Amino acid sequence: MKVITFGELMLRLAPNGYYRFFQNDQLQATFGGGEANVAVSLANFGIDAAFVSKLPKHAIGEAAVNSLRYFGVDTSLIARGGDRVGIYFLEKGASGRGSVCIYDRAHSAIAEASSEDFDWDSILEGADWFHFTGITPALGKNVTQICREACKAAKARGIKISCDLNYRGKLWTRAEAREAMTDLCQYVDVCISNEEDAKDVFGIEAENTDIYGGKLDHEGYRSVAKQLADRFGFEKVAITLRTSISASDNDWAGMLYDGENYCFSKTYHLHIVDRVGGGDSFGGGLIYALLSGKGTQEAIEFAVAASALKHTVEGDFNRITVGEVEKLAGGDGSGRVQR
Repeated sequence: MKVITFGELMLRLAPNGYYRFFQNDQLQATFGGGEANVAVSLANFGIDAAFVSKLPKHAIGEAAVNSLRYFGVDTSLIARGGDRVGIYFLEKGASGRGSVCIYDRAHSAIAEASSEDFDWDSILEGADWFHFTGITPALGKNVTQICREACKAAKARGIKISCDLNYRGKLWTRAEAREAMTDLCQYVDVCISNEEDAKDVFGIEAENTDIYGGKLDHEGYRSVAKQLADRFGFEKVAITLRTSISASDNDWAGMLYDGENYCFSKTYHLHIVDRVGGGDSFGGGLIYALLSGKGTQEAIEFAVAASALKHTVEGDFNRITVGEVEKLAGGDGSGRVQR
C-alpha cells in the first residue's frame, strides 16, 4: 500500500522542557508539520509513505528533508526551491498554563509554490491513498488551488482521499476556511475532525458539550458526524474527543462513523509529555487501520491508541510501532518496564 501526503514541513523551535520563551538562551530545533507527521506514523507502521511539499535547497531545507528520510519516508517527490523553511515556536504548557504556538511561516517555499511545481499524475502513480489537512490550503489561494488539483487527480485515479479539517485561526478566517474547504471536501472520502473544527469551519456544533468544562456528549457527536457525512457524502467521519482537564492531563477518545455505525473507542487518561502531533498520529493510525482492512470498531481503537501513545513522545513525530499500539489497544496500559 502506498500513501501520499501533501503539506508543509516546518522547523520547530522550542524551549527546553517547560521553560517559557527565552527563560534561558536555548531552543531545541526539530521538524514537524501535519501531513509530514502522518507520513512518519505510516512509515513506522510499515506503510510505503511519501511526503510532497516544496523546500529550499539550502542546508536547513536539506535537514528538514533528512528528518523524514530517517524514518523511511519517501522524499523524492518534494519540489526543491524557494528561500524559506517555515518556522513555528512552541512553548509547552503545564497544569493551568496552556501551550503557546507562534508562527513564522509567511513566504515559505510551499506558501509561494505554484501549480507548475507539482505533476500530480506522476506523483500519484501507484498510490492507494492521498492525505492533506485544512492547514495546507490556509497557506494561500495558490496552495488552495494546488490542493484542488491534487484532489481532482486523485479522484480521477480512484485513490481514497482523507482530510483532517484542522482549522487554524492564525492562518485564515472562518469564512475563508468555509469557502475553501466546502469546495475541497467534495473530493474527500474520509473526514477527520475534532470537537472544534466542524464548528469553526462548517458551523456544525455538538449539542450539550462544553470542551473547556470537561463535558463531551456522545449523542452530540453522532449528530456532527452524520451532518458532515450527509453534507459532503463522506464514506467515513472520524472525530477525536479530547477532554482538557488541564494542559498536563487530558482524557482522550474518538468516534468513527461509517454511514451506519457510530463506534466509540475506550477513553485514555493521559498525562501529557507533548501533545503536538496528537491529531496527526490519530490520522496516521486511522489510515493504517483502514488500509489494513480493520473494521470500524477496531480501526477507531487503533487510531486512538496510536494517538494516546504519541502524547508520551517528545516532538511532532510519533515514534511508535504497530506492536506498541496493539498492546495498548488490547488493554495493556500499565506502562511496566519491558524486560
